[in-house]
Amino acid sequence: MAYEGGTSPAGLRRAPNIRDVAAAAGVSHQTVSRVINGHANLRETTRQRVLDAMEELQFRPNRAARALVTKESRIIGALVASGAEYGPTATLQAVQTAANAAGYVVDPAHIDKADHRSIEAALDRLMSHAVEGLVLLAPQSRTLEVIEKLSIRIPFVTVHSLHSEDHRMSVDQLAGARLATRHLLELGHRRVVHVPGPEEWVETEARRQGYLEEMAEWGLEPAIVPAGEWTADSGYRVGLELRQERRFSAVVCGNDHIALGLVHAYADVGLRVPEDLSVVGFDDVPEAAHFLPPLTTIRQDFPELGRRCVAVLLAELRGEAPVAMGDVAPRLIQRASAVAPAVVPWAAAPPV
Repeated sequence: MAYEGGTSPAGLRRAPNIRDVAAAAGVSHQTVSRVINGHANLRETTRQRVLDAMEELQFRPNRAARALVTKESRIIGALVASGAEYGPTATLQAVQTAANAAGYVVDPAHIDKADHRSIEAALDRLMSHAVEGLVLLAPQSRTLEVIEKLSIRIPFVTVHSLHSEDHRMSVDQLAGARLATRHLLELGHRRVVHVPGPEEWVETEARRQGYLEEMAEWGLEPAIVPAGEWTADSGYRVGLELRQERRFSAVVCGNDHIALGLVHAYADVGLRVPEDLSVVGFDDVPEAAHFLPPLTTIRQDFPELGRRCVAVLLAELRGEAPVAMGDVAPRLIQRASAVAPAVVPWAAAPPV
């Protein structure tokens, strides 16, 4: 079967579209749409002619084009902050896995800047692809403030947000930081410092607050170093300062990469973790079990978070009862980087 005008499929300089198929099959583009969408009211000979043309042209129906007819694209959009660290990346992967299991695909759009124009442009791109729902994985305060001002008319869920309570899904960051701090205090540490991630991130503020609340419950004075980055380099720089002061016996790190850099800084001058300093991280990255020493940390259940995000969207799309928006509980993973201090400083008693 020849393409109209004598041009062979191999001669096409672009991907074939629905009108190319219609011309090759000698039918209208509406008939091709009916074949794509499984309409029963078609002659079998016509259907087969269209299918043969699709095969010859190697035409694959575009999901967004299909949505114009069916009103269902089976696409979930994901707005993702560029340069995001392990947490957002792992959450996106979990959302993709859960969406695929439900017969959907995830279309991610990355934003480079937390300004209105960049965010709106990313959302416009997703809307042009006929996404049925949105997962917002941009947990910086400025980004969320912009999103709050936009009118999103399709189902959406924000991940690790302090805003949009009706649409928020998260691992409980505050509870995780309290778990990490409490573990060190129960081991006997009283001089515990917190090394946070970067400002403007929702997780940074929630983890800082959890540390402060647990220290206050034990009647202890908190100590927080200036905000850094989510990187091992940032942890290394803080470690250089902490190892000189030697005022603290334990540290709660903003994430596992910060903990990695901090341990490195101590090792460079012959100080040992956990003998000279106990360290607890946050996230439980896949490599955390292989740090030296293996890292005690807070595990976030990203697969469960992804499942819940997709469940929220699908329930709304299907008109089913709303899914509860409760936080996913974190877990303390005990390894070798945190032990009781060599000299137990019983300056304060545990809470009653």
